[in-house]
Amino acid sequence: MKIIYIVDDNATNLVTAKNALEGIYETFALPSAAKMFKLLERITPDLILLDVEMPEMNGFEALQILKSDEAFKNIPVVFLTAKNDTESEIRGFEIGAIDFINKPFSPPVLIKRIETHIEMDKLIKKSLQSVRNIYNATITNIADMVESRDETTGGHVGRTQKYLTILVNRLLKSGAYAEMEDWNLELLIPSAQLHDVGKIKVSDLILNKPGKLTDEEFAIIKKHCADGEYIIDKIIHDAGEDSFLIHAKLFAGYHHEKWDGSGYPRGLSGEGIPLEGRIMAVADVYDALVSERPYKKPFTHEKAVEIIKNDSGTHFDPKIVEEFLDASEDFRVKSRSMNGDGEKC
Repeated sequence: MKIIYIVDDNATNLVTAKNALEGIYETFALPSAAKMFKLLERITPDLILLDVEMPEMNGFEALQILKSDEAFKNIPVVFLTAKNDTESEIRGFEIGAIDFINKPFSPPVLIKRIETHIEMDKLIKKSLQSVRNIYNATITNIADMVESRDETTGGHVGRTQKYLTILVNRLLKSGAYAEMEDWNLELLIPSAQLHDVGKIKVSDLILNKPGKLTDEEFAIIKKHCADGEYIIDKIIHDAGEDSFLIHAKLFAGYHHEKWDGSGYPRGLSGEGIPLEGRIMAVADVYDALVSERPYKKPFTHEKAVEIIKNDSGTHFDPKIVEEFLDASEDFRVKSRSMNGDGEKC
């Protein structure tokens, strides 16, 4: 059953609305915005009926707070108001209300309006999920196409995405970087698959060379970061939408930068390197270390951890290395499940 909040300081309005909706929706009658925010800590509604004129905190102020919170900003809000002026409606819609219902309201009209908005919200969410499914499938296919050309790093994209997931969740839990609280993981995690998309512009002869690369060949390989960023930036420009691919662009362009400024392609240092690049650097190197390559046998998990620990503050962001070390057992387990139970782990 869908959950509806009714927020109004007038007891008669609360009773009227609650009686009209009882049996159709699970309703919570709340006499103030403060009570609403308290209940939101435990229960997330499918729609909020919010009175405009309330003491202490009015509906406009309450809606602004809702819209500023990542956890609540997508809850549909319908204003209840005794006022009937264009200025108030414009302000409400600008803040993010989806409708206004005038008081005193007719119960049948109230029911029909709520029903319409809940169905609309359901359709919007279904459409967004379809878009995300298409987005994820497209990213996976592009990543597979790129990786299929590189015979030396089979499975790297999938494994790196798994390691990145462990690291991102660990960083979120620790609160090491406040900016991560605004990240949408449904978009971020799949986009990690495109971190090496720039390799599509590298010759097969160089990409699959079994021995050590020459300086000239390595210079060409190093261009894959800037090329990847350019490819994704062009897609963003052509599509006119950056929310899906903004993380992918940063993963691709900055995962070979180093904390001390000795990385490439820009030689950035410290927090001048986008956070996505600093996180991907650890996940990317860990996989390279514990995986077999034509030019090396896989290192043990312990050796890989030791190398990354020793490179804290030079190659890697020290805060991220600290979280990696705390999560190293999760990395070991994930590596074993993907690489087998032999010395690779």
